[in-house]
Amino acid sequence: MTQELFRQDPYQQACEAVLTARGPNGIMLDRTVFYPLGGGQAGDAGILVLADGRTLAIADTRKAKDEPGQPTGGIWHVPASGQDDLLAALGPGDRVTARIDWERRHKLMRLHTTTHLLCHLVPRLVNGCSITPDYARLDFNMTEALDKEQLTAGIARLVAAAHPVAIGSITDEELDANPALVRSMSVQPPRGTGRIRTIRVGGAEPIDYQPCGGTHVANTAEIGAVVVSKIEKKSASTRRVVLGFA
Repeated sequence: MTQELFRQDPYQQACEAVLTARGPNGIMLDRTVFYPLGGGQAGDAGILVLADGRTLAIADTRKAKDEPGQPTGGIWHVPASGQDDLLAALGPGDRVTARIDWERRHKLMRLHTTTHLLCHLVPRLVNGCSITPDYARLDFNMTEALDKEQLTAGIARLVAAAHPVAIGSITDEELDANPALVRSMSVQPPRGTGRIRTIRVGGAEPIDYQPCGGTHVANTAEIGAVVVSKIEKKSASTRRVVLGFA
């Protein structure tokens, strides 16, 4: 298992770690600040600093799948190509410093939090999501038309209101008693630990509150200028909203 430091502190940019496995899928560490692809959010990129000071570029981060002969329950740090000499020198037990590309991560955090604001402005179920460093999109299950300028103005208003963004959790039983908290039609919150991570935007009366495992800013004011760049009719019952930085 890999200890997921980013779950409680998305602002932590680096950590000391021990290499636990190396294989065709990448490098696994005992702990990491790297967020793996999931929940629509792209995996982190960055570097691993080796004991001798050399750096290994990490191009992507993925959750370990249940594959024969491969470790499970961990996170693979996927090296960029062309680093075979560095990889050959690494083995289990080696100590490294894992450091994310913070500028890239912060863009992901800002856009991911914006998608939660969009869920408040468009109170419909979501049947698709993608969050990258450059843009984000949400696919809403709806037939009504949406106005690009109105949504952009609504996002700007919520950003300027400086709503706090808090990480929390609820039990499986609490989620079962409140199924409307789940906004996604295609992806269900992960279960098995007894508690499910949540994100609350706003105070005692939140403007958005739902299960989410992604990384977010601590306050909506940190998002900055984000606009709705496109609205598409993807099908008779799906409207796609694309977000980008102004």
